[in-house]
Amino acid sequence: MATSARDYDLIIIGAGPAGLSLATSLAAQGRQIALVEKLPRESLALPAFDGREIALTHRSVALLRGLNAWAHIPPAEISPLGEAQVRNGNSHRALRFAPPRAQAAALGHLVPNHLIRRALFAAAASQPNIHLLTGLAAGAIHTSANRATLTLSDGTTLTAPLIAAADTRFSETRRRMGIPAHMQDFGKTMLVCRMAHEQPHHGIATEWFGFGQTIATLPLNGTAAWPNISSLVITLPTRQAEALLALPPGAFAAEMSARHHQLGTLQLVSTRHAYPLVAVYAGRFTAERFALVGDAAVGMHPVTAHGFNFGLVSQHTLASLIAEAPGQDIGAPALLRRYASRHRRATLPLYLATNATALLYTDDRPPARALRGAVIGAGARLPLARRLLTAALMQGATPAHAA
Repeated sequence: MATSARDYDLIIIGAGPAGLSLATSLAAQGRQIALVEKLPRESLALPAFDGREIALTHRSVALLRGLNAWAHIPPAEISPLGEAQVRNGNSHRALRFAPPRAQAAALGHLVPNHLIRRALFAAAASQPNIHLLTGLAAGAIHTSANRATLTLSDGTTLTAPLIAAADTRFSETRRRMGIPAHMQDFGKTMLVCRMAHEQPHHGIATEWFGFGQTIATLPLNGTAAWPNISSLVITLPTRQAEALLALPPGAFAAEMSARHHQLGTLQLVSTRHAYPLVAVYAGRFTAERFALVGDAAVGMHPVTAHGFNFGLVSQHTLASLIAEAPGQDIGAPALLRRYASRHRRATLPLYLATNATALLYTDDRPPARALRGAVIGAGARLPLARRLLTAALMQGATPAHAA
């Protein structure tokens, strides 16, 4: 590739869901977008199953429809989430979240992460003004009052009024720009897979905070061979999770059946995948001619299943502000300040509440056990508060486990 400078309206680093969404949103405005990704194009077009099932809110589904990505997801892979339950220890009491009886809509929809990524790539690939630069790493970034410049690993130089980073919660670009991030490492690992089971799930997602472990089941559409299937998510200290991951499939299924017997005997029907539990919140969302979106801005603990939804919201917020300023400088300080302010208001309260919830519900000391039991009991006795929270969950987060 030539090393001469190439000029764009926006440069996006990272072609994950947030980066692809932002590129597609801005391409619809007629802007020329450079999308830089170190993975090869084939990995983006056909990502492999990674075990994660994403709990999409109704707002997120609407955003995916607007990006022309929803139509690329096979309907059979879209599983309705009818109800969510939170359980604590050995108690039979559960905190339940369900849509009002008069409302037919589900709490949300569960869709495999790799199919969302595939759909977003298909939507972005159809836009001729999105210039996908794959197999290349982002290098040095230089910004000035008038322009931002990015140098790629092959020496190519890209320039634009604004650079957006969407390169995961462990963003190297964020670090290069000198933006600190608060990281809450929970010291645990989340193991995810699909399992068939004897008893039907009835469309109910369950989050069970056991002693020394957290197990969630997410209800998925069945198949002819396996009519009852759920995504199973178990969170454990890392060494215990690694030991489970190393078990042969039959032994793993037997172990999980013993740990989580509510659905009867379990059988492993997919590959297993493990992810470290680390929440991240950037100290700033912007710098000179630079913005963070997706997990690079806010990487959530999965207990509220809101990380993916926040990623869609961040790109939508930035794209909307840019759309409101036709003919203006999209990297101007005032526009970036508005983006940072809006996204911080939308994310910080839930980020802090999520981390506090995760710490409380994974603390097995007697006072913590008693407190979370009291919280679940109080919630069960306050139907109005539960209905208000349910309405918020349907447009915001769901209390089921997803990445």
